[in-house]
Amino acid sequence: MGKQPATRSVDTRGKRITTFILYDAVMKLRDMAEGEVLEILAELFEAIESDVRAWCRMTGHGLEGLETEADYQKYYIRKAAPKDSEHKLALVISNAGLEELISPLGFALGAALGGTHVSIYFQGPAVRVLTKNFREKLHGIRQPFSAFARKGLAKIGHVPPQEKLRQLRELGAQLYVCGPSMEHFGVRKSELIFDDVRVAEYLTFIEVMNGADVHIFLQ
Repeated sequence: MGKQPATRSVDTRGKRITTFILYDAVMKLRDMAEGEVLEILAELFEAIESDVRAWCRMTGHGLEGLETEADYQKYYIRKAAPKDSEHKLALVISNAGLEELISPLGFALGAALGGTHVSIYFQGPAVRVLTKNFREKLHGIRQPFSAFARKGLAKIGHVPPQEKLRQLRELGAQLYVCGPSMEHFGVRKSELIFDDVRVAEYLTFIEVMNGADVHIFLQ
């Protein structure tokens, strides 16, 4: 496929996490007119190409061109008309560990970037993720090395959990928090990072799950 004239460009070279790459792309596309072309510069990495193609199929945006350079690729994305997805994801998160948060929030962000409506329920120790003073850490004897782990993850494109939550909210996600878990772990509503987090229990989120076609439960 050949090069297409691009209206705007986003350079994500150095990052290998496609949610990082495509969040930047989605934010750029919001300010572009239908039919305009966005150029994405990304690492030469097989998994990125697979995800970009899947994202285009889910959103309806057109992959108009793909160029391979020595150590990176250029993707030319033609913006399509907004597409409202009927898919809904209900996700339950129970663990506040640094490594344990990567997959659930990554899947949630990937789904939201693809147009899926996302709802997330935080329970147990994970209610701390929603507090203003939260800092994700490794478990056990590895805890002193948490800063090094955070730095390594950030280098490839894993933004901190609370930044992912901000991105999810920007994409329309709804957050829920378990009221009894808040009480048990000493979390007050005034400590939550967002004002619109819904305090609830199981039945409220069961209702959400009943309306969702994708469910993920992670401890």
